[in-house]
Amino acid sequence: MFGIETNLDGIILGMFILCIFLVCFFEFVNGFHDTANAVATVIYTRTLKPIQAVIWSGFVNFLGVLASSALFGMAVATKISSILPLETVLNRNVHEAMAMVLAVLVGSILWNLGTWYFGIPCSSSHTMIGSLLGAGIAYAALPGNAGKVGVNWNEAIKIGNSLLISPLFGFSMAIILMFVFKRIIEDKYIFKEPEPDHKPPFYIRVILICTCTLVSFFHGSNDGQKGIGLMMIVLLAFLPTQFALSPNFNQNTLAQELRKVENTITLASSDNYELEAIMCNKATIVGNFALLLENLDRNNVKDVMKVRKQTGIIAKDLDILAKEPNVFTNKNDLALVKNTIKKLKGNTTFIPFWTILAISLSLGIGTMVGWKRIVVTIGEKIGKRHMTFAEGATAELVASSTIGLASGLGLPVSTTHVLSSGVAGAMVATKGIKNLQAGTVKNIVLAWVLTLPATILLSGALYILFRMFV
Repeated sequence: MFGIETNLDGIILGMFILCIFLVCFFEFVNGFHDTANAVATVIYTRTLKPIQAVIWSGFVNFLGVLASSALFGMAVATKISSILPLETVLNRNVHEAMAMVLAVLVGSILWNLGTWYFGIPCSSSHTMIGSLLGAGIAYAALPGNAGKVGVNWNEAIKIGNSLLISPLFGFSMAIILMFVFKRIIEDKYIFKEPEPDHKPPFYIRVILICTCTLVSFFHGSNDGQKGIGLMMIVLLAFLPTQFALSPNFNQNTLAQELRKVENTITLASSDNYELEAIMCNKATIVGNFALLLENLDRNNVKDVMKVRKQTGIIAKDLDILAKEPNVFTNKNDLALVKNTIKKLKGNTTFIPFWTILAISLSLGIGTMVGWKRIVVTIGEKIGKRHMTFAEGATAELVASSTIGLASGLGLPVSTTHVLSSGVAGAMVATKGIKNLQAGTVKNIVLAWVLTLPATILLSGALYILFRMFV
């Protein structure tokens, strides 16, 4: 089924199926938790009826996940799946990885459901990252794991920076965009509160539906990839020999190509002594990796995970050399190295289509369920008055462009915080900071600040608990 061949025993197979279900359920919760932000503006400006809005948004989210691979690649999913160094964990046994995956999934779901219940627009992205960090930190802190690395901190810091900057960017851009709109748009009706039971003019409805569509699509492309990244963590934890490397991976062919690259680097020369020493070192590393491939046992978990880890390191090393202007003066040599880099990256970024489809369906269906609590907060409780057409359009334009840009750059961002900060920025631009409800803003900021530490503690505690019984 789905190209999976497994000889897992009964208990582990049951846990594997449970984890697959939990990933889909997390993305389902993400749908009604985060995507409520996309439909809040069209609902509260009476552009669309709630049922129309959530069904349309759910469908577009579904399309966003499916299209993300073709439009943006799967860089976000790859970054998420690389936060936990499963290469290290699986060198111990599958039970370590199993407890870690369960802790991440259960911790994320519990926090998301809790914040949804209280109507707090909390970021599923923050929740997921905090849970990943918590399980990894707890793993490294346990007795017997001294010196073990539980978190890929380089990737975690990059993701943390994008999550930190994006809402500040959304708030600032919304203020700027509102000022621009006030200067260039002559129809002042769009800056007034909607009249009760009156739909906005046709052209405003078209604009707001388009912005809602863009937010939904880009939410699917960004947040859907996070779910796919979680799914890949599950597959790597339980079935590493099947999913750690691409099905098209050919160790002998790749080893031969790496031997050519090794010779190319060795024959290249430089007048710079330091660069020459680096090139010599890289040639040795490439040669050793080729030897590792030649002796690879595809059924040995440790060997496969070692190759997966080394593949990423070699690809980065070669990429650095390829960008050095004085290393490969021959165009054919440079083309050989770049082609090898592409093949190396492709061998560790394979994502089965059924995972993309499963996440697409989970996110799309989730969007159509349970959206009301968050919509009420966004539409009624951020500002002290009803949202205007211009404020709704501004918030969604800022959110869609920010999330779309982040997807293109392979960075995970929070739809919740980008859009809620956009709504706040648009309202501040209208009547200043006094236009915001202090209590709601305080809750959103607290959720933003507390989500990471809370989910780190929650998933860390769950990992220790699960490790006792799994």
